Amino acid sequence: MESTKLKKPQSVKTTITGAEALVRCLIAENVDTMFGYPGGAIMPVYDALYHYENEIKHIMTRHEQGASHAAQGYARISGKVGVCMATSGPGATNLITGLADAQLDSTPLVCITGQVSSKMIGSDAFQETDIVSISMPVTKWNIQITKAKDIPEAIAKAFYIARSGKPGPVLIDITKDAQFETFEFEYEPCLHIRSYIPNPQVDPKAIALAARVIDSAKKPLILFGHGILLANAKQEFKDFVEKSGAPAAWTIMGLSALDTDHPQNVGMLGMHGNYAPNIMTNECDVLVAIGMRFDDRVTGDVSRYAKQAKIIHLEIDPAEVNKNVGVDVPVLGNCKESLTQLTEAITKKSYPEWNDRAAQLTARENEMVIEDELFPPEEDKITMGEVIRHISDISRGTAVIVTDVGQHQMVTQRYYNYKEWKSNVTSGGLGTMGFALPAAIGAKFAAPHRQVIAVIGDGGFQMTIQELGTIFQTKIDVKILILNNEFLGMVRQWQDLFFEKRYSSVDMINPDFQMIAKGYGITAEKVTERADLEKAIHRFLSSEGSYLLEVLVGKENNVFPMIPTGASVSEIRLS
Repeated sequence: MESTKLKKPQSVKTTITGAEALVRCLIAENVDTMFGYPGGAIMPVYDALYHYENEIKHIMTRHEQGASHAAQGYARISGKVGVCMATSGPGATNLITGLADAQLDSTPLVCITGQVSSKMIGSDAFQETDIVSISMPVTKWNIQITKAKDIPEAIAKAFYIARSGKPGPVLIDITKDAQFETFEFEYEPCLHIRSYIPNPQVDPKAIALAARVIDSAKKPLILFGHGILLANAKQEFKDFVEKSGAPAAWTIMGLSALDTDHPQNVGMLGMHGNYAPNIMTNECDVLVAIGMRFDDRVTGDVSRYAKQAKIIHLEIDPAEVNKNVGVDVPVLGNCKESLTQLTEAITKKSYPEWNDRAAQLTARENEMVIEDELFPPEEDKITMGEVIRHISDISRGTAVIVTDVGQHQMVTQRYYNYKEWKSNVTSGGLGTMGFALPAAIGAKFAAPHRQVIAVIGDGGFQMTIQELGTIFQTKIDVKILILNNEFLGMVRQWQDLFFEKRYSSVDMINPDFQMIAKGYGITAEKVTERADLEKAIHRFLSSEGSYLLEVLVGKENNVFPMIPTGASVSEIRLS
């Protein structure tokens, strides 16, 4: 995460409005970019922001949901706390999807909302909504402020809570009169909250026990998740993997924590993951889970999940331990610390037969699924996989890939060869369609020097299509790839496999995406034939400025492997 070294608090007290105090607090917290949409109840803050435009860049999205997702993309790539802002009522409620998404994916956000004047609260005033109660289940902490003097302390606590321990979203609701009210301003960053222990101390006994279990293993398997990225534990994790000698598999949020082509990387876990790691989960004798939460899409039927294995769980949040899967050796703490200690404690080993098992299972998946997906017969329609193969090869695996939710998401994460740390931005836990376009905007502001590619289905694209306006106004360079199968593809796949092909409400009659993009000043192109694909991708990636490339892919192609709902990971299907 970001450095906790903050700007020095102002030593001389100054009488200013609550609105200006909020802006100064953000500057003290090193905020240089934020996303939002103005309105009546937050207007005093926007007026104060006007005078600090050289210190904070405000990006006006076209919808408040877009602001929250853009802040997520910014946070995930920059390692800083993402900041978004909205007015009261519908402005505030439009942030809820982004808050829920950030909560499930442990993304640090500070969301600021305006509220009607304190005297009007409870009167059903214009655009009054109890956003504190509404947002409570989807935030790490929230608060309503009715006095200007309480703003500095609340902001300091918000940033500390959002970024510390297991990160997450925080919401601060500020009444309009508190924004106008004046007080003597001073700011002190928050470095501690009584009874809040964000980073449990690593227990040496737990490390010693985990090391003994790992050293005794004959068939160990490492599962790694988002926690490694959040802890900035890239080298620590790589050192552990290589000393352990064990094969390692990732959750979709852990992708890019280890290079895709690392010899011990055996692929993706879960419902549409790779064959080898799913089968091996129920064959290994020791399972080492690091910074992941045993989500149902990873485990399948929990009652039949890794029952033969001793399970070691490295996790920062005590609430996640033994929540979904029983654990033999819990190791609490920040995995940057726990991995360092565990790597020192284990014996360097190799497992040639066990790794050969991974290679055999991978070869079977290659033969039955991957070859035809990446190199389909000439007479077949373009596949999503071959598009992603070209994108990966031409970009050399170094781009920031922001995926929406659906078949294209699974295909992209399976077939893009990620070679850079923090290159994968997706909606994992909530599965939010419409996430990718605004999140890609945030990611580009976080890393203007990196190529950012949004991979989106034709359904999800139309959920936040208005954010093309944000690209148009800011003139940023975001590459937008639409994989168009003229269906809500993932829903259709389930209807195909489990509902006897009753395709209910999944057909997409789409508009002319090129015409829409060009209306926003974005160069656009459509590919329908394989012969045109590779050259089009070269133009797409090498162009200056934003570019939209739509590729028409096979309408009824399915994504395999697949673990059916309620099945065991051992029952993963290759067709």
